[in-house]
Amino acid sequence: MTDKKAADKLKGKAKEATGKLTGDRRKEAEGKADQAKAKAEGAVGATGERAKGVKDSLTDDDKR
Repeated sequence: MTDKKAADKLKGKAKEATGKLTGDRRKEAEGKADQAKAKAEGAVGATGERAKGVKDSLTDDDKR
């Protein structure tokens, strides 16, 4: 996970906790959404890296 995604996840956790403490359901939901967004972005990035690895492994070494 990159630093930006980790920071976004941490911000989401803080926002969720603040919402829970203050009883602000909207803030709590925003925090959960921020965390889900960071997690989804991380999954997309990891999938792209795996696809690149598969492509590289299938490429003929003589043609690189």
